[in-house]
Amino acid sequence: MTELHAKVLVIEDEPQMQKFLRACLSAEGYRVVEALTGKEGLDLARTHNPDLVLLDLGLPDIDGTEVTKSLREWMTKPIIVISARGQEDDKIRTLDLGADDYLTKPFNAGELMARIRAALRRTSRAGQDQPDPILMVGDLLIDLENRRVMRDGEEVHLTPNEYKLFAYLMKNAGKALTHRQLLKEVWGPAHATQTQYLRVYMVQLRHKLERDATRPRYLVTEPGVGYRLKG
Repeated sequence: MTELHAKVLVIEDEPQMQKFLRACLSAEGYRVVEALTGKEGLDLARTHNPDLVLLDLGLPDIDGTEVTKSLREWMTKPIIVISARGQEDDKIRTLDLGADDYLTKPFNAGELMARIRAALRRTSRAGQDQPDPILMVGDLLIDLENRRVMRDGEEVHLTPNEYKLFAYLMKNAGKALTHRQLLKEVWGPAHATQTQYLRVYMVQLRHKLERDATRPRYLVTEPGVGYRLKG
Protein backbone atom coordinates (compact mmCIF):
# COMPACT_ATOMS: atom_id res chain seq x y z
CA MET A 1 0.00 0.00 0.00
CA THR A 2 1.35 3.40 -0.98
CA GLU A 3 0.06 6.57 0.60
CA LEU A 4 -1.68 7.74 -2.56
CA HIS A 5 -3.60 4.47 -2.89
CA ALA A 6 -4.60 4.24 0.76
CA LYS A 7 -8.20 3.38 1.59
CA VAL A 8 -9.92 5.82 3.95
CA LEU A 9 -13.12 4.98 5.82
CA VAL A 10 -15.16 8.12 6.53
CA ILE A 11 -17.74 7.74 9.33
CA GLU A 12 -19.74 10.97 9.13
CA ASP A 13 -23.48 11.69 8.95
CA GLU A 14 -23.45 15.38 7.98
CA PRO A 15 -24.06 15.67 4.20
CA GLN A 16 -21.99 18.82 3.64
CA MET A 17 -19.02 17.44 5.58
CA GLN A 18 -19.34 14.14 3.71
CA LYS A 19 -19.19 15.96 0.41
CA PHE A 20 -16.19 18.06 1.52
CA LEU A 21 -14.24 15.02 2.75
CA ARG A 22 -15.04 12.96 -0.33
CA ALA A 23 -13.81 15.75 -2.61
CA CYS A 24 -10.61 16.36 -0.61
CA LEU A 25 -9.68 12.70 -0.39
CA SER A 26 -10.54 11.81 -3.98
CA ALA A 27 -8.54 14.79 -5.30
CA GLU A 28 -5.46 13.44 -3.49
CA GLY A 29 -5.89 9.91 -4.87
CA TYR A 30 -7.28 8.20 -1.78
CA ARG A 31 -9.92 5.49 -2.09
CA VAL A 32 -12.99 6.45 -0.03
CA VAL A 33 -15.49 4.25 1.80
CA GLU A 34 -18.35 6.04 3.57
CA ALA A 35 -20.58 5.22 6.53
CA LEU A 36 -23.45 7.31 7.95
CA THR A 37 -23.67 5.66 11.39
CA GLY A 38 -21.38 4.17 13.99
CA LYS A 39 -22.73 0.65 13.44
CA GLU A 40 -22.28 0.91 9.68
CA GLY A 41 -18.78 2.26 10.22
CA LEU A 42 -17.82 -0.68 12.45
CA ASP A 43 -19.21 -3.15 9.92
CA LEU A 44 -17.37 -1.49 7.00
CA ALA A 45 -14.14 -1.37 8.98
CA ARG A 46 -14.23 -5.15 9.29
CA THR A 47 -15.19 -5.84 5.69
CA HIS A 48 -12.99 -3.22 3.98
CA ASN A 49 -9.95 -3.16 6.31
CA PRO A 50 -9.21 0.55 5.70
CA ASP A 51 -5.75 2.07 6.01
CA LEU A 52 -7.14 5.02 7.99
CA VAL A 53 -10.45 6.03 9.59
CA LEU A 54 -11.91 9.55 9.73
CA LEU A 55 -14.48 9.52 12.52
CA ASP A 56 -17.08 12.05 13.63
CA LEU A 57 -18.01 11.93 17.32
CA GLY A 58 -21.62 13.13 16.98
CA LEU A 59 -23.11 10.14 15.18
CA PRO A 60 -26.86 9.42 15.28
CA ASP A 61 -26.63 5.96 16.85
CA ILE A 62 -23.34 5.43 18.71
CA ASP A 63 -21.09 8.10 20.19
CA GLY A 64 -17.79 8.34 18.34
CA THR A 65 -15.82 7.67 21.51
CA GLU A 66 -17.48 4.25 21.75
CA VAL A 67 -16.74 3.61 18.08
CA THR A 68 -13.08 4.42 18.78
CA LYS A 69 -13.05 2.03 21.71
CA SER A 70 -14.63 -0.75 19.63
CA LEU A 71 -12.24 -0.25 16.71
CA ARG A 72 -9.21 -0.33 18.98
CA GLU A 73 -10.20 -3.77 20.27
CA TRP A 74 -8.93 -5.25 17.00
CA MET A 75 -7.70 -2.55 14.62
CA THR A 76 -4.28 -0.87 14.71
CA LYS A 77 -4.68 1.45 11.71
CA PRO A 78 -4.84 5.23 12.38
CA ILE A 79 -8.04 6.89 13.58
CA ILE A 80 -8.41 10.65 13.12
CA VAL A 81 -11.39 12.17 14.90
CA ILE A 82 -13.18 15.07 13.21
CA SER A 83 -15.74 16.77 15.40
CA ALA A 84 -17.50 20.01 16.21
CA ARG A 85 -16.91 19.28 19.88
CA GLY A 86 -14.04 21.45 20.99
CA GLN A 87 -14.05 20.59 24.69
CA GLU A 88 -10.71 19.42 26.02
CA ASP A 89 -12.28 16.48 27.87
CA ASP A 90 -13.63 15.07 24.60
CA LYS A 91 -10.23 15.34 22.95
CA ILE A 92 -8.39 13.75 25.89
CA ARG A 93 -10.85 10.88 26.25
CA THR A 94 -10.82 10.09 22.54
CA LEU A 95 -7.03 10.18 22.29
CA ASP A 96 -6.63 8.09 25.44
CA LEU A 97 -9.05 5.53 23.98
CA GLY A 98 -6.74 5.11 21.01
CA ALA A 99 -7.44 7.81 18.42
CA ASP A 100 -4.30 9.06 16.71
CA ASP A 101 -5.36 12.63 16.15
CA TYR A 102 -8.20 15.11 16.61
CA LEU A 103 -9.37 17.90 14.32
CA THR A 104 -12.02 20.37 15.48
CA LYS A 105 -14.52 21.54 12.86
CA PRO A 106 -14.26 23.69 10.89
CA PHE A 107 -10.81 22.85 9.49
CA ASN A 108 -9.19 23.37 6.11
CA ALA A 109 -8.31 20.71 3.57
CA GLY A 110 -4.58 21.37 3.80
CA GLU A 111 -4.45 20.66 7.53
CA LEU A 112 -6.53 17.51 7.15
CA MET A 113 -4.32 16.15 4.37
CA ALA A 114 -1.17 16.89 6.37
CA ARG A 115 -2.56 14.98 9.38
CA ILE A 116 -3.51 12.04 7.15
CA ARG A 117 -0.07 11.89 5.53
CA ALA A 118 1.63 11.98 8.92
CA ALA A 119 -0.58 9.18 10.26
CA LEU A 120 0.05 6.97 7.23
CA ARG A 121 3.81 7.55 7.44
CA ARG A 122 3.77 6.40 11.07
CA THR A 123 1.86 3.27 10.09
CA SER A 124 4.25 2.52 7.24
CA ARG A 125 7.27 2.94 9.50
CA ALA A 126 5.76 0.80 12.26
CA GLY A 127 4.99 -1.98 9.78
CA GLN A 128 8.58 -2.39 8.63
CA ASP A 129 10.38 -5.53 9.78
CA GLN A 130 13.32 -3.42 10.88
CA PRO A 131 12.23 0.03 12.05
CA ASP A 132 14.33 2.88 10.74
CA PRO A 133 16.90 3.61 13.48
CA ILE A 134 17.27 7.20 12.26
CA LEU A 135 14.28 9.56 12.34
CA MET A 136 14.28 13.13 11.01
CA VAL A 137 11.87 16.03 11.31
CA GLY A 138 13.11 19.29 9.82
CA ASP A 139 16.59 19.92 11.19
CA LEU A 140 16.08 17.53 14.13
CA LEU A 141 17.49 13.99 13.95
CA ILE A 142 17.48 11.09 16.37
CA ASP A 143 19.63 7.98 15.99
CA LEU A 144 17.73 5.39 18.02
CA GLU A 145 20.42 2.73 17.72
CA ASN A 146 23.20 4.93 19.09
CA ARG A 147 20.95 7.16 21.25
CA ARG A 148 22.21 10.35 19.62
CA VAL A 149 20.25 13.54 18.95
CA MET A 150 21.28 16.19 16.43
CA ARG A 151 20.00 19.65 15.65
CA ASP A 152 21.12 21.15 12.36
CA GLY A 153 24.07 18.76 12.26
CA GLU A 154 25.25 19.49 15.79
CA GLU A 155 24.93 16.87 18.52
CA VAL A 156 22.70 17.82 21.48
CA HIS A 157 23.15 16.23 24.89
CA LEU A 158 19.92 15.10 26.52
CA THR A 159 19.41 13.58 29.95
CA PRO A 160 17.96 10.02 29.98
CA ASN A 161 14.40 11.21 30.59
CA GLU A 162 14.71 14.04 28.06
CA TYR A 163 15.88 11.45 25.53
CA LYS A 164 12.98 9.07 26.29
CA LEU A 165 10.48 11.89 25.94
CA PHE A 166 11.97 13.21 22.71
CA ALA A 167 12.29 9.69 21.23
CA TYR A 168 8.62 8.96 21.90
CA LEU A 169 7.58 12.26 20.34
CA MET A 170 9.75 11.57 17.27
CA LYS A 171 8.37 8.04 16.85
CA ASN A 172 4.89 9.60 16.87
CA ALA A 173 5.74 12.75 14.90
CA GLY A 174 2.59 14.57 13.83
CA LYS A 175 0.42 12.78 16.39
CA ALA A 176 -1.30 14.56 19.27
CA LEU A 177 -0.19 12.86 22.49
CA THR A 178 -1.98 13.40 25.79
CA HIS A 179 -0.24 14.22 29.05
CA ARG A 180 -1.21 10.77 30.35
CA GLN A 181 0.25 8.96 27.34
CA LEU A 182 3.57 10.80 27.62
CA LEU A 183 3.84 10.44 31.38
CA LYS A 184 3.11 6.70 31.29
CA GLU A 185 5.66 6.16 28.52
CA VAL A 186 8.51 8.10 30.13
CA TRP A 187 7.90 7.90 33.88
CA GLY A 188 5.56 4.91 34.17
CA PRO A 189 1.88 4.41 35.13
CA ALA A 190 2.40 5.61 38.70
CA HIS A 191 3.18 9.11 37.39
CA ALA A 192 0.34 9.37 34.85
CA THR A 193 -1.24 12.38 36.57
CA GLN A 194 1.91 14.31 37.50
CA THR A 195 1.84 16.83 34.67
CA GLN A 196 4.38 19.09 36.36
CA TYR A 197 7.11 16.60 35.34
CA LEU A 198 6.07 16.96 31.74
CA ARG A 199 5.95 20.74 31.76
CA VAL A 200 9.45 21.00 33.20
CA TYR A 201 10.94 18.56 30.70
CA MET A 202 9.19 20.12 27.72
CA VAL A 203 10.66 23.49 28.68
CA GLN A 204 14.11 21.88 28.88
CA LEU A 205 13.71 20.16 25.51
CA ARG A 206 12.59 23.37 23.85
CA HIS A 207 15.62 25.23 25.16
CA LYS A 208 17.90 22.53 23.76
CA LEU A 209 16.18 21.77 20.46
CA GLU A 210 14.25 24.85 19.35
CA ARG A 211 15.87 27.94 17.85
CA ASP A 212 13.44 30.06 19.87
CA ALA A 213 12.10 28.23 22.92
CA THR A 214 9.38 30.84 23.42
CA ARG A 215 8.02 30.24 19.89
CA PRO A 216 8.52 26.53 19.28
CA ARG A 217 8.41 25.25 15.73
CA TYR A 218 8.51 21.52 16.50
CA LEU A 219 7.55 20.85 20.14
CA VAL A 220 4.10 22.39 20.12
CA THR A 221 1.45 22.44 22.82
CA GLU A 222 -2.02 20.99 22.27
CA PRO A 223 -3.88 23.23 24.75
CA GLY A 224 -5.39 21.28 27.61
CA VAL A 225 -4.54 17.98 25.92
CA GLY A 226 -0.79 17.43 25.64
CA TYR A 227 1.92 17.91 23.02
CA ARG A 228 2.73 17.19 19.39
CA LEU A 229 6.03 17.02 17.55
CA LYS A 230 5.10 18.95 14.44
CA GLY A 231 6.68 17.92 11.17
